[in-house]
Amino acid sequence: MNEPRPNRNADRGKREGSPLPEERPPRPQGLVETVRRISVIDSHTGGEPTRVITEGGPDLGTGSLAVRRQRFADAFDRFRTAVVNEPRGSEALVGALLVPAVDSTCVTGVIFFNNVGYLGMCGHGIIGVVVTLAHQGTLDPGTHAIETPVGIVTAVLHSDGRVSVTNVPSYRLEKSRTFDVPAVGPVTGDIAWGGNWFFLTDDHRQTLSLTRLDELTEVAWRIRQAVNTQGFPQVDHIELFGVATEANAKSFVLCPGKVYDRSPCGTGTSAKLACLAADAKLAPGDVWTQESITGSTFTATYQREGEQIVPTITGRAFVCGESVLVLDERDPLCWGLSLE
Repeated sequence: MNEPRPNRNADRGKREGSPLPEERPPRPQGLVETVRRISVIDSHTGGEPTRVITEGGPDLGTGSLAVRRQRFADAFDRFRTAVVNEPRGSEALVGALLVPAVDSTCVTGVIFFNNVGYLGMCGHGIIGVVVTLAHQGTLDPGTHAIETPVGIVTAVLHSDGRVSVTNVPSYRLEKSRTFDVPAVGPVTGDIAWGGNWFFLTDDHRQTLSLTRLDELTEVAWRIRQAVNTQGFPQVDHIELFGVATEANAKSFVLCPGKVYDRSPCGTGTSAKLACLAADAKLAPGDVWTQESITGSTFTATYQREGEQIVPTITGRAFVCGESVLVLDERDPLCWGLSLE
């Protein structure tokens, strides 16, 4: 396990002449400070954005990451909406708050959040976090453990910039369950866990194309509502599968906030591997290539762990921005647009 190295970019702002916080001009006497600043680094993994909070996040105290995720939701949810919702974010943006890990072998802990709430794990997000830490100069190529609210994952940063994430154990809960979907008809598919809960189906009678995003979103949303009301309220991701030209399969993934995943979805690919393994359609160690609705790809393999599998997903992320978010409490949208 490689230890993170000192941040060589720590004094970059000073070297480039940009004022550090302590160098800002003093406020006039009597003026109440209403501004909060949050430093972030943005990246995308196969088109899906990740925003890592590097400074200015809430103090979640101690406890397991699951406990701290709940504390985040209960006491600091407006921080989530300020960071990822409009006007500073977008519906597709996934936030990542770095926190101290409980397990001392981990380089960090991370809590992921999106436009409507919080995630257990996020495959594209882990790839984004690793590339972001490498961009900061705090992570070298090698193997690194990262703690999430649903368990520890291992990420290998390759010398060419690729990242391989060995996910939490994944499994299929139900095979070939049929749901009556209003305005769509009966839809049959599998229920599986890959770090988040998925309903996976190729029985959707839809053409998977970027030109049909509205139709695919509506169908997938109706399927989710049917799955939730007909026995599986925990499912919050819907994965529609189709034929790919240069991959094993193409997918359209609808995330919890009624937003499609631009990447092939790391936890969704893990859930897919669990179903393939259960049906003996993919052997341990064999490579599966998953294509997203946008055309980006992940490669994936798995090893067995009893009745479950341990999947490994490989992809790339690229840093695309560094910024400071300004939260001014005089602004009526200081804490972002609420989607509730």
